Amino acid sequence: MKIYFETFGCSANQASAETMRGIIRDMGFEFTSEKEADVYICNSCTVKYTTEQKILHKIRTFGERGKDVIVCGCMPEVQLDLILNANPESYIVGVRSVNGLKDLLQKIKDKKSAPLEENHDYVPVRISSQTPEGFLNLPKIRYHDNIHICQISTGCRFGCSYCIVRLARGDLVSFPPEEIVEDVKAAVAEGCSEIWLTSQDDSQYGMDFSNGSPYSGTRLPDLLSRIAAIPGDFKIRVGMMNPFSIKPILPELIDAFDHPKIYKFLHIPIQSASEGVLKNMNRHYSMEDVDEIIAVFKTRFPDLTLFTDIIVGFCGETDSDFEETTAWVQKYKPDKINISKYSPRPGTKAFTLRNLDSRILTARSRDLTEVTDRLKLETKNQRIGKIEDVFISKYGKESGVLARTADYKPVVLNEKGLKPGMNAKIQIVEATPGYFIGKLIEIL
Repeated sequence: MKIYFETFGCSANQASAETMRGIIRDMGFEFTSEKEADVYICNSCTVKYTTEQKILHKIRTFGERGKDVIVCGCMPEVQLDLILNANPESYIVGVRSVNGLKDLLQKIKDKKSAPLEENHDYVPVRISSQTPEGFLNLPKIRYHDNIHICQISTGCRFGCSYCIVRLARGDLVSFPPEEIVEDVKAAVAEGCSEIWLTSQDDSQYGMDFSNGSPYSGTRLPDLLSRIAAIPGDFKIRVGMMNPFSIKPILPELIDAFDHPKIYKFLHIPIQSASEGVLKNMNRHYSMEDVDEIIAVFKTRFPDLTLFTDIIVGFCGETDSDFEETTAWVQKYKPDKINISKYSPRPGTKAFTLRNLDSRILTARSRDLTEVTDRLKLETKNQRIGKIEDVFISKYGKESGVLARTADYKPVVLNEKGLKPGMNAKIQIVEATPGYFIGKLIEIL
């Protein structure tokens, strides 16, 4: 069978996609284009309305062309009715049942290879599991050969009023630390030089381990120490962590981050700098908490790379609320901000609240983007001329390599003889809004 595979959304979804692609390859099926496909597999995301509509259009179109359609990811857990309205003959794989794709593909293969006289009517198949299956220690086809995305947990213990992912992925389930360590060991043995730890919220890791569990008391700092102790020359990128789950482990987390294998990179989504908006979002922290976390990180790691996420135009957000967020951005100058216009999601607490005019959302998104773009370049220009030790992360899209400083800043090197996994000393010679351009001094 010829399969067109498409994935949407977060790095956790990408991790599942890499496993599913491995399943497709190991079953002997062929990856192909939209036009040539017998089967369309959509690893879906439902965080934004625009993404949802794009996915529904795709599964409807493939169905109308008589192609088999499999929908995985978050959408089937919370919007199954929309999927079946768009394509009543869709096959479904639940978000916790990554391994279930294998059985489903076999059923479709058997159907296609059955004698013509047999009944070929569609039989609905929905594979779902409450226990997460297929997340660790399975063959993958990686999007980058030397970057391994390791999912350390699934689900979330909190309930932000706008978040549909919590409804889709359920309560927090942290994966056993020894299974994660084995997963990373195997990736390093396969030549991966960069490990991305991902989940809905990395700093929640271990919060669900009960007192009777053999892993009781194990939290993210413990896991980081175990992964960093694995032999090999590789780097670790810790994924998004929320302020409410960082606070209880902050001292231990800072100590764990001190290891040279761990990038000095903090992705902490504030969503808004207005206390009133945060309360309406049910975010369980104050901006004083956020400021304390960043201050502690920057005291230990002055060159810290800071990422954040901001939602503009949440229900009830005033001009004054938005100005508070803009002022916070101007103060901290994050290296990257994922700016999203608020998108009401069905089933969430905020869905019934009154939305702002879409023109306000567009204007605020534009204004904040302009501020962040200006600040990013101003900050980067201050680093021109500096000599840095870098880790070669991956090959460039067209030529050269992409390297990372100890604080995860991207540096493009158009030099020969460099490959992922190497260490080098470079000088930063130019800055762009997205990355630095460097000159090689020596290979270390």
